[in-house]
Amino acid sequence: MVLAGYLLWVVYPMLWVAYSSLKPDDAIFRDAFALPAMDALQWENYRQAWREAHFGEYFLNSVLVTSVSVTAILLLGSMTAYALSRFYHPLGSLLYGLFLAGLMIPVQLSIVPLFFELRAVGLLNSKLGLILVYTANGLPFAIFILAGFFRALPRSLYEAAVVDGCGEASAFWRVMLPLARPGLITVAIFQFIGIWKEYFFAFMFTSGAPNESVRTLPLGLGNLSVAAQYHTDYGMLFAGIVMVTLPILLVYLLLQKHLVKGITAGALKG
Repeated sequence: MVLAGYLLWVVYPMLWVAYSSLKPDDAIFRDAFALPAMDALQWENYRQAWREAHFGEYFLNSVLVTSVSVTAILLLGSMTAYALSRFYHPLGSLLYGLFLAGLMIPVQLSIVPLFFELRAVGLLNSKLGLILVYTANGLPFAIFILAGFFRALPRSLYEAAVVDGCGEASAFWRVMLPLARPGLITVAIFQFIGIWKEYFFAFMFTSGAPNESVRTLPLGLGNLSVAAQYHTDYGMLFAGIVMVTLPILLVYLLLQKHLVKGITAGALKG
């Protein structure tokens, strides 16, 4: 009963936003919690958000920035974590500690130096600059998670791969990396959610762009007031929130299923 109540407490606000996005403003103010009339669904709210508020451009920008950033984080993070966890080097512990220190530094402290660095190399107000910032910001978490997975893998698997003729690179890509699949999916889930809804970096590093060609979806929500001629169009606002939230829910549900399968398979093999 307690869990059912908590589930209702968490899920109902999302459902309320979803069905309110299909209502006109006067219906929202008249009875905020009533379901929309089936013969008067306001799909126009989504069309206005997609076209007039440029959500189409923002959506494509977010897909590009998020997918490239997550891919770079997984590739660089997995290789770094494997090297730090599998090979001994006198500076290995120091380097690992420096990466972990990145988890403890508030992002607000890095805004000023990052701003001047991006401006100096000509990447301010660009998608590439935003991708580099997201990748650097996500690497400490990825290395922390994946290093633990690689340390937990039996060294006998690596030795068996070497005996079978694999080199260092081949053993990593063909044997060790697939075995760390649960860790990769965990990192992918957290990084996708964090980057997709991230506003602070996107606002600081792309808000000076002359058009919508580099801005992402969180900034698009702020543009809804401009598209609505500076008055709050709640129906269109809720439609924008649904378009921002729905990909997060879909990706999380899909990757969560694969995560559970990977963990279960590993437990059964063990």
